[in-house]
Amino acid sequence: MRFDLTDLRLFCDVVDVGSITGGAERSALALAAASTRIRGMEEALGAPLLIRSRLGVTTTEAGRTLLRHARILLAQSARLREDLSAFSGGLSGEVRLLANTNALTEFLPEALSSFLAEHPYISVALEERLSDQIVGLVAEGAADVGIVAGTVEVGGLTTYPFRSDRFVVVTALGHPLSQQQSVRFAQVIDYDFVGLDRASSLQRFLSGKAAREGRPLRLRVQLRSFDAVCRLVECGVGVGVVPETTAARAAKTMALAITDLADDWALRELKIVVRASGELRPYAASLVESLRG
Repeated sequence: MRFDLTDLRLFCDVVDVGSITGGAERSALALAAASTRIRGMEEALGAPLLIRSRLGVTTTEAGRTLLRHARILLAQSARLREDLSAFSGGLSGEVRLLANTNALTEFLPEALSSFLAEHPYISVALEERLSDQIVGLVAEGAADVGIVAGTVEVGGLTTYPFRSDRFVVVTALGHPLSQQQSVRFAQVIDYDFVGLDRASSLQRFLSGKAAREGRPLRLRVQLRSFDAVCRLVECGVGVGVVPETTAARAAKTMALAITDLADDWALRELKIVVRASGELRPYAASLVESLRG
C-alpha cells in the first residue's frame, strides 16, 4: 500500500470540499485523474474510503482513519520544507487561511497585502467558510489559521483579537425602515432582500436565522460583494445586511439609509484562531503575528 503526497493531499481536499469534483479542482487535477487516484487508493487498501451519493461524498471509518494520518503527514512534509528552506535563502511555502465573510471582505485585503509584500516567498490560500466550520477545520489541522466571529465556541484553540465591526441594515431613502434608528432582524425578514451569493457564509448564516423564525428570506438578487449589494439597495430593489464599515463607506457616494441591528449577533468581534502556538509552522506564525499587528 503506497500513497504519495499528491494522493493524500487530494483525499484531504475531497473530504474538505465534500465532493471529488471540488477536491480535484482544489488540487489542480483533472476530474478523471482525481477519480482514478481515489479508486487506486481504495483498491490498494482493499476497502472503500468514501461513500458516494448525489449530494457528494462522506468518509467511511477507513476514510476517517486515513484522513487523520494524512493531515499529520502533510503537516510534517510542510514543516520539513520550511526547515530546509532556511538553507536556500528564506521561507518558502503556503499558509491556508479560512475566514468568514465579514473578515474576508472588509479587513483581510489590506492586512494580507501588507503581509505578502513583506514575505515574497509565502503564498496564502484564502477560503471563505462559516465560523463554526472554520473552528473544526483548524482543530483538525485542515487549515493553519482561521478568523471567526467572537461568538463561536472555539474549544481548545488559541485565540487572538483581530477586528471589531457591526452588521447594519441598509435601505433606500424613503423605505419604511429608513426612519428607524434600530430594528431587530425579525422585523426585517418580510421585506425583499438584496444579498450575497447563496454560497457565502454570511448569506447562509442569515438564511438560517430567518428559518429559525419560520420565514424564508425573500432574496431578489444575489451578488458577489457588499458594495454591489449597496448599489442595488440604493435602486430600491430590496434591503441589505452589510458591515457598518461598508455601509458608512457606501453612504458617502450613494443615497442610502443605515439602521442599526439590535440583535446580539450583529456585533462582530472577530478573532484569530490557531492550534497551540507551538504547533504553528514558521510562516503561519509569521502571518498570525502580522494579522495581530
